[in-house]
Amino acid sequence: MGSSIHRTERLQEGRINIMMAARIVALIFAFFCLSQSAAWAQTAAQMDQTLDQLYGAHKPYHDFFNALQAAVKADNKTAVSKMISYPLQTMVGGKKVTLHDAAHFVASYDQIITAKVKSAVEHQTYETLFARDQGVMIGDGEVWFSGVGSSNTVLITGINQ
Repeated sequence: MGSSIHRTERLQEGRINIMMAARIVALIFAFFCLSQSAAWAQTAAQMDQTLDQLYGAHKPYHDFFNALQAAVKADNKTAVSKMISYPLQTMVGGKKVTLHDAAHFVASYDQIITAKVKSAVEHQTYETLFARDQGVMIGDGEVWFSGVGSSNTVLITGINQ
């Protein structure tokens, strides 16, 4: 009888230890998540440094971003059309299309630069851009831009509605 009581007590202690461990893991996980989300909040200097490390220079990307925001905000279709790397695959009228030149982009501008895309561009801040080796992302991937060609000219490489 005494050994079964000790076994029951050990089982209860084990359950308590497991519950405590689970709480500790949950707290560590919560702290990790909060600390990671805070890492997204950057300064302009940190974004400059990120772009310098990835692409060798931040100024062309910063200038491009500012010009793109201004052109989209003004609905300057011609200016935006000159900021695109052609051919560009995107959606127009619910269909995947390949745009080969600025004229086709301008003709389909309102179907490509939707309210969602426009809002993403207008509300994005330089400090919170997402940058990786394949390019710089605006919003949740609505627009991607990167250095293109041997001259590494910064252009839009993707638009996703």
